Amino acid sequence: MSRSTLFAAVIVAACTLSGVAAAQSVNTLSPQEKADGWQLLFNGRNLDGWHSYLQKAPGKDWSVQDGAIMLERGRTGDEKDFGDLVTSAEYENFDLKLEWKMTACADAGIMFNVHESPEYHETYETGPEMQIADLVCTKPDSQVLYERSGDLFDLISSDVERVREAGNWNQFEIISDHGHLQFFQNGHKVVDTHLWDADWDKLVAHTKFARMPGFAKFHKGHISLQGTEDKGETPIHLWFRDIKIKAL
Repeated sequence: MSRSTLFAAVIVAACTLSGVAAAQSVNTLSPQEKADGWQLLFNGRNLDGWHSYLQKAPGKDWSVQDGAIMLERGRTGDEKDFGDLVTSAEYENFDLKLEWKMTACADAGIMFNVHESPEYHETYETGPEMQIADLVCTKPDSQVLYERSGDLFDLISSDVERVREAGNWNQFEIISDHGHLQFFQNGHKVVDTHLWDADWDKLVAHTKFARMPGFAKFHKGHISLQGTEDKGETPIHLWFRDIKIKAL
């Protein structure tokens, strides 16, 4: 091999390794993302900026491991220990991106516009939810329309094949822009609807949320990671990382 050929090979290898390193870098923002107004909601080290719903701090079943927010819980116990995480800040008109994975047959969700008040005992009483569920074995969710991964829970069904097998990272994106709501799962748009108009009111009226006077009434609120579902083999594990948001 000539010296020039060897040099070229070294450059290609270095670029390849650099590209791999960049692809593996999570919980960071690129210079372009910073210029575009993105902000990290999770710093990759601790749970600063998060607490469990109606609590002052995260429940003890939540921790940070290997650069991800992790929930480890069983089927029983004090709900305070695994209560849904919520952001300390509130958001209105935003683009939210994050990654998640879970153990087999688990179940969770991402809520938004959550209004934190003792008047409401659970995050879902006010916050609409983008559902997380194992495609294969979460019962009954993976077998019920409107309750599968990527769905606007109990309201609009998505193309469920977009979710990856348990143990693999999935990418969620929620865009809420002055009532225009879009969900993306692994890069594919799965929900596109409008909040707070007559059609939305009719949709909600035929669900359990019609009995919740605060559901989807707030145009601004907290982002929430659900920890209160007890589906899946124990110990149940959920992981979240690369959580970022941009105001619109």
